[in-house]
This record gives sequence, C-alpha cells and structure tokens, in this order.
Amino acid sequence: MKLSLAVVLVALAAASAAVAGPSSSSGGFCTGRQLVATFKVVPGSAGAGNIVYALRLTNRSKVRCTVTGLPVVRLLGPAGNPLPTHVRAAFPGALTAVIVTLRPGKSARATARFSPDVPGPGEPTTKTHCEPIAGWLLVTARGGGTTRARILPPTSVCEHGTLQFSAYGPVKS
Repeated sequence: MKLSLAVVLVALAAASAAVAGPSSSSGGFCTGRQLVATFKVVPGSAGAGNIVYALRLTNRSKVRCTVTGLPVVRLLGPAGNPLPTHVRAAFPGALTAVIVTLRPGKSARATARFSPDVPGPGEPTTKTHCEPIAGWLLVTARGGGTTRARILPPTSVCEHGTLQFSAYGPVKS
C-alpha cells in the first residue's frame, strides 16, 4: 500500500510540474532584457511573391530561460512607428510548440514567410510598396518586456502586415 501511494504522489508531483510550466531551475520564461534579437532574410528564399526571414533570439543573460510557441511581434517603421502586424501560424492545425531552454549564449529560431510585394485586398496597387517599409521588429517576451531586432534588409510586409511564423525551435550549434 505504501509503495502505490508513493507512486501516486510522484505522478501527481510530475503532473503539477508539467502544468506549472518551466521550472525555476530553467530560469522561467525569458524576459526582453535577457534577449538579443535578429530578423534577417534567409538567402535564396525569395520566390513566387514570398520571402522568408529568420527571427533569432539569443540569451545574453547569465541564467537559463525559455521560449515557446509562436513569436509575439510588432512591425515598426524605420523611425519606430507601429505598422500593421498580423501573426499567423505557418502550418495551421499542425503547429507543434516545444519549450526551448536557452542556456547563456544559446539561441532559438523561428521563421516568417510573407509577401514583400504582392498587395492583399484593400492595399494600394499603384504605389511602389503595398505597406510602409518596416525597419524594426519588436518582440514581446513571455517573461515580460520586449527586445528589438533590426529588419535586414528593411522591407514592406503586404497583406496588411501578415507574417506566417513557425514556432520557436532550438538553433543547432
């Protein structure tokens, strides 16, 4: 009887740890202050009116922290003004989010596919760009706060700022 009670207590402890999310030993969710971000075009990704940019978050702190799910972002103009932004899952219904624990100096990556030059419904078709040029990506961290990534190269994001993001995954060293 004592053995089965012990097994139940261990199972309950494991279940509550899983529900609680990242443990304190992992440092919890990353904050904006812990992260440095880049958002750069993936070479050779342009085609059929789409392009792919990679968002890379690196832990610059001295403690572990975690990221998970789809990035929470906002496009900003070159001067920092907010632009239309709509994040969608790249693979609706097939998204598998993992918890990525970032040791100091380690990175996570998510990719965004979007159209830089094909106007969506209601966007101008007579101008050079469907939306204003985005120069920055503001990333909101699950642990609170934000970090900014310069968009390289700066670009217009058509369809009213629609970005089809993959979930965060670890970067292989």
